[in-house]
Amino acid sequence: MMQAVDRIRSRTVVMPTTDIDTDQIIPARFLTTTTREGLGAALFHDLRYAENGDPNPDFPLNASDVAGRRILVAGNNFGCGSSREHAPWALLDFGIRAVISTEIADIFRNNSLKNGLVPVVVDADTLSWLLDNPGAEVEIDVPASTLTLPGGETIKFPLDRFAQHCLVEGLDQLGYLESQLDAINSFEEQRAWTP
Repeated sequence: MMQAVDRIRSRTVVMPTTDIDTDQIIPARFLTTTTREGLGAALFHDLRYAENGDPNPDFPLNASDVAGRRILVAGNNFGCGSSREHAPWALLDFGIRAVISTEIADIFRNNSLKNGLVPVVVDADTLSWLLDNPGAEVEIDVPASTLTLPGGETIKFPLDRFAQHCLVEGLDQLGYLESQLDAINSFEEQRAWTP
């Protein structure tokens, strides 16, 4: 079961880089675990840390004022590359609950939705404003599929109904099926044929 998400209100952390791939999000050498806990420490590892292990002072997630921010704004084509569920796990473990970009790679988007990370796709003008205003406080309303900017402007983003339902209820796909057990059992009892 994943954590339910209805609204996310947070200041943003901005990574303007385009084509951030899943190996940058979570390098392959950290994929040896089957649990989510602790992956936040490896998030963007090769960008966040120097070879000697010291934090890179120029990396946005290392800034002293980003603790507690839950919305990441990134350049176009976020999450491209290989499929790895560890990528949304690492973002979530770090505390990020949503990613905003003009394009989010399909496999990454699907893995995110299945794990409770909200992928928000916006138009180029909205992304440009967010990139130019790092730290802006915005609100994501999952039931309404909207992003509200500081001035009150509301932008609609695509989110299919099933994913929306699962996010709001805190259900992954298995959890959704389990929530339908009464209907499944009723159907099986009433059907005239057997497999």
